[in-house]
Amino acid sequence: MTQILGGCLCGAVRFQLAAEPVMTAICHCTHCQRQSGGAFSVNIGIPRGSLKFTAGTPATFEDQGDSGLPVHRHFCARCGSPIVSVVEATPGLDWLKAGTLDDTSWVKPQVAIWCQSAQPWVSLPSTIAQFPQNPPSA
Repeated sequence: MTQILGGCLCGAVRFQLAAEPVMTAICHCTHCQRQSGGAFSVNIGIPRGSLKFTAGTPATFEDQGDSGLPVHRHFCARCGSPIVSVVEATPGLDWLKAGTLDDTSWVKPQVAIWCQSAQPWVSLPSTIAQFPQNPPSA
């Protein structure tokens, strides 16, 4: 496994990933739009608990996702950078914010979720699976 490292904008929070990423997803839900300040959030699905903080301790904001279940959003209390979300609707996976990675060269979105909330000017390649809300559970 290649070492995956990252951190917040100011450097107060640093992390290392202790497992291989599972997938990369673009989320268009209104909460991700507000939290990211953009049209969507690019998230790396990682095995729950595999993110190890090597510097700093993130603050947490508890949100309720569009699914109706809790979302624990971890961020740097100093600079406000979102780091990782623990989403109760996806047990077993945490969602690492792709923009926090030191090396993003390997990040390739595979799925887009909550497309019913997407900004009308956003256009994604047809090769990315797209779902109006969360994808059906396996």
